[in-house]
Amino acid sequence: MSGAYFPRIQTVTGALPVAEIDGPVLPQEHLRSDTRWGIGVESDPHRWIDEERYVLEEIRALGREHGLGLVVEHSCAGLARDPAALARVAMAGRVPVVAATGFAPEPFAGDLIRRYGVEDLTSDLLHEIGAGLDGTGARPGLIVASAWGEVPTPAEERAVTAAARASLRTDLPVATGGLELLELLLSQNVPPRRLSARTADPLAQRKIAETGAYVSVCEVEDVLALLDAGHAERVLLSSGVTRREHLAAYGGHGYGRLFSAVLPALREAGVDGDTLRLITHENPLRWLTT
Repeated sequence: MSGAYFPRIQTVTGALPVAEIDGPVLPQEHLRSDTRWGIGVESDPHRWIDEERYVLEEIRALGREHGLGLVVEHSCAGLARDPAALARVAMAGRVPVVAATGFAPEPFAGDLIRRYGVEDLTSDLLHEIGAGLDGTGARPGLIVASAWGEVPTPAEERAVTAAARASLRTDLPVATGGLELLELLLSQNVPPRRLSARTADPLAQRKIAETGAYVSVCEVEDVLALLDAGHAERVLLSSGVTRREHLAAYGGHGYGRLFSAVLPALREAGVDGDTLRLITHENPLRWLTT
């Protein structure tokens, strides 16, 4: 035994060596989710994705036409996640998929987080990381830490703290939203290299990058601003599909938005090929690798 270390990423169909992933990565997408109805928040009957056939068609085409190397799916407990469906898409589409553990915001997670303390919530996450999601045996490669509002509720704060503790125990990366939750995770001593955060605020994006965490964005202007500020190694770039209307079959931009709109615009703005590979391949793999 040489004792050599081979970096890998946990996908729904097994641990995948990083060396086998050659193409671009979509680091923040939803392939199946449901946030139509929540307790105490505005409802939206269109805020869901449950169209496996259309999702599969898009993912398969992107793998074939653009060499898509990996999709990271962010639906966690409380968002109607379906790891079996993710595995079917991964196998039929021939593109690996990373699934998430973690808890949805309180309006959707409800009693999954409201009735329990940090220790119990941490145990739940560790069980899913070790045994698999929802009885399927498909293990997560990501922990999601979320809140519905800008400031987390007490239950959401407990869930975020649990996510931090589970990450420290397993070294899985954590995806969150905004500076408030990022600071909470950092206060729990999660290394910034294991964290990504999304926000539409350009100033907050720069502050996130300055902590050493990754900034998850979808817009050309955000990428260019971060590149101009010297944060190329902190950018994660995705298409940002979150609801049915985003799918190409419903007239939306689809998962291919990265390839059809964003990357061409960045090239037009003068971003070179090495930088594009950095933000679409090297950065997400570095964030995800255990």
